[in-house]
Amino acid sequence: MAQTGSYHHGDLRAASLRAARELLEENGSGALSLRAVARRAGVSPTAPYRHYADRDALVSAVAAEGYRELTQALAAAHPAPRTPDDLAEVAVVYVRFALEHPALFRAMFAEPCDPSSEERVAATEVITEYVQAIVRDAFPGTDAPALATTVWALVHGLAFLHLDGKLDTSTPEIVAEQVRAAVQALFTVAPALSGRAAEPSRPV
Repeated sequence: MAQTGSYHHGDLRAASLRAARELLEENGSGALSLRAVARRAGVSPTAPYRHYADRDALVSAVAAEGYRELTQALAAAHPAPRTPDDLAEVAVVYVRFALEHPALFRAMFAEPCDPSSEERVAATEVITEYVQAIVRDAFPGTDAPALATTVWALVHGLAFLHLDGKLDTSTPEIVAEQVRAAVQALFTVAPALSGRAAEPSRPV
């Protein structure tokens, strides 16, 4: 429901973000524009431009909020993940976040954003550092950035496969089991493949 009245300059930015989030959840990214945000927030059509130069800048601000919320959810999933099972539980939370906030998640990862947005860059750096830190703690001595990218790619792919209906989402339990199985398979199969590659080749 559209809000009426005007906002003071100090909270216009917060009101615009709140309106953008509401529009995203209700109608998807196709409904998101600065004019639509202005209507929803109950301000003049030009008011949001005080804080956002264009739609990409607005989406970047929304995405930054999403990255911060996702990082908080992951950190709350396990205080100090150190094993593949711990990482699997963090991965479950990642996929659950995507399913609970589908429009926001797509805005975070599938929408064009402003590459010069310092807020968005800072938020993405926080989540990147978080993933690298838990991989570094769980697997000391490994190439943490490379392994973190591998783990993130796996979990991110699982999130979109579930979002796009390619995997069963009928119950939260089924989703969690699929995610756990995939993460555990990665850390079970990788050492075996590495050991096989290290074996000397046999003459034919």
